[in-house]
Amino acid sequence: MTRLSTEPATLQRLNKVPEITVYFWIIKILCTTVGETAADYLNVNLNLGLSATSVVMGLLLAVVLVLQFKSRRYVPALYWLAVALVSVFGTLVTDNLTDKAGLPLETSTLIFATLLGATFFAWYRAERTLSMHSIFTTRREAFYWLTILFTFALGTATGDLLAEKLGLGYSLTGVIVASIITLVAVAWRFGLHSILSFWIIYVLTRPLGAAIGDYLSQPAKHGGLGLGAPLTSVIFFTAIGATVAYLAVKKIDVSAIDQAAPETETVERGGRWQTLLVVSLFVIAGTSGYYLRTNTLNNERAMEAAQSASSGVPVSVLGDLSVFRDITQDSLTMLTAGDQAGATTRIADLEFEWDAAASLLKAKDQAEWTVVDKRIDTVLREFRSTTPNPVTETTALQELLKVLG
Repeated sequence: MTRLSTEPATLQRLNKVPEITVYFWIIKILCTTVGETAADYLNVNLNLGLSATSVVMGLLLAVVLVLQFKSRRYVPALYWLAVALVSVFGTLVTDNLTDKAGLPLETSTLIFATLLGATFFAWYRAERTLSMHSIFTTRREAFYWLTILFTFALGTATGDLLAEKLGLGYSLTGVIVASIITLVAVAWRFGLHSILSFWIIYVLTRPLGAAIGDYLSQPAKHGGLGLGAPLTSVIFFTAIGATVAYLAVKKIDVSAIDQAAPETETVERGGRWQTLLVVSLFVIAGTSGYYLRTNTLNNERAMEAAQSASSGVPVSVLGDLSVFRDITQDSLTMLTAGDQAGATTRIADLEFEWDAAASLLKAKDQAEWTVVDKRIDTVLREFRSTTPNPVTETTALQELLKVLG
């Protein structure tokens, strides 16, 4: 049997987390998708910027977590609001490291994987369990929410690494992640440790939700449904609210521990060797896939350079930037003709194409990428201003064309 806690009985609380049901995973994926679209909406559509968005969401998350810790029991609305905010904040943490600090996604992935592993180690050493079914002390809850934060940050970094840096795109990344989740679920049915299975799937639902959010929000011409980040966020927030309200009434996700906190729990054997085996498989498969994919991308870059040399047409150290020049020129032409709406729409295309290629371009020459990225940010700010000024918009576009060659 496993010791649950060394804290005095007077400090023990009722279980603070929901039972793991199908509703749990539905809301988790919905929250994950909201984390992707809401962060984009605040940062891009409302033009708050990455730093301001991070501060606002960080403060809001802190307030909600204080209320969550003060609560003596599981409250669906409070718990899932905290998860949704952690999802947004975890996304922003990774985005800040990538966009502001210039940290490669490979490094971010390794950092968050290490932090998550260290949290699990400390949690298990202190409590002798990583169970998600017995979160009823302050210390366990602290470990739980720290783990949740790192799973979202790791899921964001991993998803972006696959979709952007390795050029797989969010749709294919979603398919890959969904396939892995299915394999883990099947393995669980055949004896894979339940706690190990739970935390693997918890991490992987982050890139899955991002893929869903990207597919719903991106324009149809880019392979999405064209709902946009605001509408996608509203739809998913509504779905989360309806599901949480249903659970609050039916209480089908209330753990049995809410009735009486037990002193012991059944130990599920085999967790250590299964964890070692599964982590090893992920490392081997991930490293091999990364090597093969980067090899392919390097060969493609070499071919571009060879074609440039043979044609005598100079190419930027970032490669062929013609697609960005064409979009910028189109927007400038529309703006000159008085078509503000058309120019703004075309700039949205520029943002999509630049974001999709950002990691690959950054890998070629980060200094040059930063120069172009700052010019594009200036253009985006001008076009997203509450009072757009065609004169300053034109200047920003002309400056961008210069750095694009």
